[in-house]
Amino acid sequence: MTLMFILMALFLFIGVPIGASIGLSIVVMNMVTPFTTMEYLSQYFYAGVNSFTLLSLPFFIICGSLMDTGGLSKRLINIANSLIGNVTGGLGIVTVLACMFFGAISGSANATVAAIGVIMIPQMIRCGYNKYYATALVMVAGGLGCVVPPSYPLVLYGVSNNVSISDLFLAGIGPALLVGFLLILVNCLISRKFGWKGSGEKLSFRRFLLALKDGIWALFMPVIILGGIYGGYFTATEAAVIGTVYSLIIGIFVYKELTLKKIWDMFFDTTAAMGGMNYTMAVTGALSAVFVYHGFGEVVQNFFYGISTNPTVVMCMIFVLLFVAGMFVQTTPIMVILSPILLQVVQPLGVSPIQFGLVMLLSLCIAFVTPPVASNLFVAQSMSGLDVVGITKKSLPFLLVLFAAMIIVAFCPMFTVGILNLFS
Repeated sequence: MTLMFILMALFLFIGVPIGASIGLSIVVMNMVTPFTTMEYLSQYFYAGVNSFTLLSLPFFIICGSLMDTGGLSKRLINIANSLIGNVTGGLGIVTVLACMFFGAISGSANATVAAIGVIMIPQMIRCGYNKYYATALVMVAGGLGCVVPPSYPLVLYGVSNNVSISDLFLAGIGPALLVGFLLILVNCLISRKFGWKGSGEKLSFRRFLLALKDGIWALFMPVIILGGIYGGYFTATEAAVIGTVYSLIIGIFVYKELTLKKIWDMFFDTTAAMGGMNYTMAVTGALSAVFVYHGFGEVVQNFFYGISTNPTVVMCMIFVLLFVAGMFVQTTPIMVILSPILLQVVQPLGVSPIQFGLVMLLSLCIAFVTPPVASNLFVAQSMSGLDVVGITKKSLPFLLVLFAAMIIVAFCPMFTVGILNLFS
């Protein structure tokens, strides 16, 4: 095990991608200190991606891309803007709500930042918002892309730990609404302090009806997907496929903004992204087998329990671990590698697997915006052209919100399993 970790650190240090680093270190370790045959090791790699549920990931990502390029996300923003865009901090509220709606389709934080940011950042700056603040808000609110169900990190968590995906999605509604509400509250307080008004257009019922008429087909999207999943009409994977087909039809035949070139480019980019993700899933599947063989889970469990068996103390230590790991490692390996190990630590202490999955999800939302990895930060920075330090400073109030939400979800089961029990 020590050899594997040394090799993994060495590969990462010289710039080898994390998936390749894990795979090479496992192969070398097995050659030096064999724990299985290479034939069985290849089966472990295959088992890491042999899941019907994982098919939902590329389809949700494709669906989000189709919404963006096909004009659906733009129309959702117009509907929200026609209702509340004129109030103090209204554009900030629209940004958060748009991220929630788009996140309910794409399940991707980065995709949400890119799709919403390209529209809302320039609009907020034109209306007098501080440019660093506007970028920071989109960056943090984009994290709702992985919080609002359906969420691909939750899919990874469910597959890795044999937890019901539908239950995770249903339980995720509470944390998503909590984070959204807190972000809107902080935005309104800051906007009132600096006098940042809305779009300047008065509330008009006619304007709302026009926006609703134009965007009604886009508004049906989250209704179809979420209603179908929670109503038990289809699985998360089937919902992803239905959402993709729906976005394709609406983008081509209704809004007529999708072209063959756009579709081809979108599929090409998605295939490239999913190739890397699937490879990482494959090697982490083998890594899990290595951990089981060497009893690594028991080692970690004994380490935590050696410090304290108090659930609050253990959860706080896990918070720190996830925060530090999220600063340097991307979402997929953290969810796949760490969740089974840490779940083994918290379950004996009475923590529900569903609740813990959502705590991990919120911790990763914080990691999305904290350097050096900070994928959301760099996506937002690439659109605004501003320096990273300035954006990070303006994001601090929103980071406190994410920390608060994570603590609330961790110690108040009513926001997760409480909602699940309510609909059971």
